[in-house]
Formats: sequence, C-alpha cells, structure tokens
Amino acid sequence: MTVIEDSFTNWKNREEIAESMIPIIGKLHRERDVTVLLHSRSLVNKSVVSILKTHRFARQIAGEELSVTDTLPFLQALTTLDLGPSQIDIGMLAATYKTDDRGLSVEEFTAEAVAGATGANKIERREPRDVVLYGFGRIGRLVARLLIEKAGSGNGLRLRAIVVRGGGDQDIVKRASLLRRDSIHGQFQGTITVDEADSTIIANGNAIKVIYANDPTEVDYTAYGIKNAILIDNTGKWRDREGLSNHLRPGIDKVVLTAPGKGDVPNIVHGVNHDTIKPDEQILSCASCTTNAIVPPLKAMADEYGVLRGHVETVHSFTNDQNLLDNYHKADRRGRSAPLNMVITETGAASAVAKALPDLKAKITGSSIRVPVPDVSIAILNLQLARGTTREEVLDHLRNVSLTSPLKRQIDFITAPDAVSSDFIGSRHASIIDAGATKVEGDNAILYLWYDNEFGYSCQVIRVVQHVSGVEYPTYPAPAV
Repeated sequence: MTVIEDSFTNWKNREEIAESMIPIIGKLHRERDVTVLLHSRSLVNKSVVSILKTHRFARQIAGEELSVTDTLPFLQALTTLDLGPSQIDIGMLAATYKTDDRGLSVEEFTAEAVAGATGANKIERREPRDVVLYGFGRIGRLVARLLIEKAGSGNGLRLRAIVVRGGGDQDIVKRASLLRRDSIHGQFQGTITVDEADSTIIANGNAIKVIYANDPTEVDYTAYGIKNAILIDNTGKWRDREGLSNHLRPGIDKVVLTAPGKGDVPNIVHGVNHDTIKPDEQILSCASCTTNAIVPPLKAMADEYGVLRGHVETVHSFTNDQNLLDNYHKADRRGRSAPLNMVITETGAASAVAKALPDLKAKITGSSIRVPVPDVSIAILNLQLARGTTREEVLDHLRNVSLTSPLKRQIDFITAPDAVSSDFIGSRHASIIDAGATKVEGDNAILYLWYDNEFGYSCQVIRVVQHVSGVEYPTYPAPAV
C-alpha cells in the first residue's frame, strides 16, 4: 500500500511541476519568441500530461533519468535572462549540466550555455513573413496546421492565403471542415470559422484568404496585401524551373515545392544540405518524404563508418495517386485497389540522394511497395560499410546522433520492442530508427526507418521555409558537430 501511495504522490507532484511550467513556456514564446524544447521536441502549447510523457520518452532514449524536477530549474533560470529569439533545449541543458564538473550553479551554467541568445548577442525579432499555399491537399492542410501553430508569437511565418481551383457550392466551408477534422491526424488544435462573403478562413485568429484560380498566372497577390511571400506548391503539377517560375508573380519572392524537383531545381533535405541554399535562389524543392527519411541516417552512417553501396526498400502507405478500387491508371500496377493490395512500384528517393549528398560516392539503389495503410511508412536501408563494426556500436552512435547532433530534429530513436506503424503518426522527425530491428554484421548494416510520410515530411518542409525566410532561430545549447 505504501508503494502505491508513494507512486501516486510522486505522480501528483510531477503533475504540479509540469503545470507550473506551462505559463513560463507560453510567456517565453509569446513575449520573447523563445521556443522551449526537450531533446528537440517543442513544449509550446503542450498539456501537463504531454509534458510528462515527453520527459519520460526523452529519458528512455537517453538511457538515464530525466524528470520535470531536473528541468524546471533551467526553465526558471531562463526567465531571469535578457533572451532574444531562439530555441532552447532544457533537456540538453540538464544533461550537459550533469557532466559539467566546474561547480557552477544552474543559473550560472544556463547563462553561459545560452549566452549567444542574450544581451548584446541576441538577434532582433523578425517581421512576419507572408506564406501562400498553392494547393490544399494532404500535405497542404498539414503545412497549414503547422504554420498556424507556429504563429503564436506573432512573428515568424504568417499564412496569408491558399490558392485552389473552385469546387462549387460551399467550397470554402468544405475545405475548412477538412482542415478542422482529419481521419488520421485528428482534430485541429484550436478554433476555425469561415467568412464566406470575404472568402476567408479564420484559424486561431489567423485570417487566411482563399483565392480561386486555375493557373498561377491568374493571380496578383499584391491585390490581397501579400508581399515578399514564400509560396509553397504542394500540387506537384510543376516540378522543373520553367513550370515553377510561373508562381513568381507580384507579391511572391520564393517558391518551395513539396515534391522532388527536376533538372537544376535544388532538392533540399533540412539538416543535411539546407545550408547550401543560395540567398538569391528563388525556386527549390523539399524532395520527397522518403528522401527525407533516408538521407539523414545515411549521412550519419557515412560520416562515421563510410558507405560503399546501399539499397533502400520502402514499404509505403498508399496515397491519393492510387485508386480506391481497380480502375485505369497511367502507371503500371497503381490502377489496382490501394486498400486491398500490396503494390510494387518505383521510388525516386535513391536517385535523389546524389542531390542531397553530392560527396557520397556510393551507389544507392531503391524500390518500393505500397501497402494498405493510410499513413506511416518504413524504409529498410541495407548498407555495405567501409569498415566493420558491431550492432551495439551502431546503436550507440545513432542514439547519440538523435540526441546531440545537428541531425537531432531529423532523426529519432526508439527502443520499444512492440512498436508498430500507427505509433508514429504525428512524429515530427524525418525518420525514426527502430533499435530493436537493426541488424549489423561486420561491414553490413540494415536499418529500419519509420517515418510519418505526411506529418514528418510537412515538418521538414516548414523547417526549409523557416530557413529561407530568415526566421529559423538558433538552438542552444548548440548541437555537437
């Protein structure tokens, strides 16, 4: 009975601490444009239980205890500092403080660790950058959710408009309803109202104009007060520079494609090659969801072990490109019923690796099987390494990469022995390494990489847009290189 009472008392105490963290996190975000993270997971707008679950998951992958009692002092220390816009990882602060032997107080250590975001070093808050969505399908609506979520500080990215083709009576009402409720990703977190007369959706106070057009050249965005905007094309209709250039209308400064680009269009995987984007580049691609899933772990393995060759097999959820029931389709096999069959098809992800990792000389091949699940896929990456290693060494390396490296927002790591695809719906990482499934023998390593091909990919798109817009704020403590 004592054990039960002690356990429940401990839970209630941690609940109370987590509850006290919420207003601190919210105030830092609204007033100073500071996003509080816990091992790369945002704690902004999270519930008490969500904060506690994030702490528990973080200590599972870190291999050591981490509790709200450990992180609260660092959060409180942040409130005493003259902070500028930034992302601050209190999980990393707590973890690095434990290994520091200089005898500093929490306040002294925190001030030193985030010095780049304080006082004379802090950067100025950016003016909001206008964003336009061209198309409003699966990726478009998830990107919209993320843009609305990140507008809480009043700075950064601001979703101004959505461009779609007219769909008849109550078109805007139906589109708002699809934004409000999603069969896979659940309810929209907030409130949505519709002003049909003004063709506007108001989501959490964000007024989003719905513009009807059949072609990019029909729209003058300046007529809606939109200027210097980043347009995100999630239709996939145009993939080369010539086609995408049609979006560069008055009011639009840059175009970001949510599909693999063709020709000389740069394919960007955030965390890997986003720093190669030229300031004057107006057109770029975020590659594919599968490319984003395999390139970060591939880079992590190549940097540590070298990679001579590899093959990726993606087991991919079905998409809108396939048919619900057997019907004509221009591609082989894709005409067969998506929810009833496994369908062998091609993937361009392997060939896209060369654009994201030009220094990797290894030949990477790939193929794909579409399967009857609506979301979350898995990529099986089979690599021949340049040197022999062990399973334990590879797992330790990838766990550390997921926690402390510049790739920690792209790569997640899980040790749960009974994890299945639905567990990763809503993951914000580009890919999640399944430790239990990993196989290593000498110079051969086989990695199983889960990824939410809808939401995780949408998060990568937003990261690229933040980078090119200049509102991707630095993270502290700085990741290990």
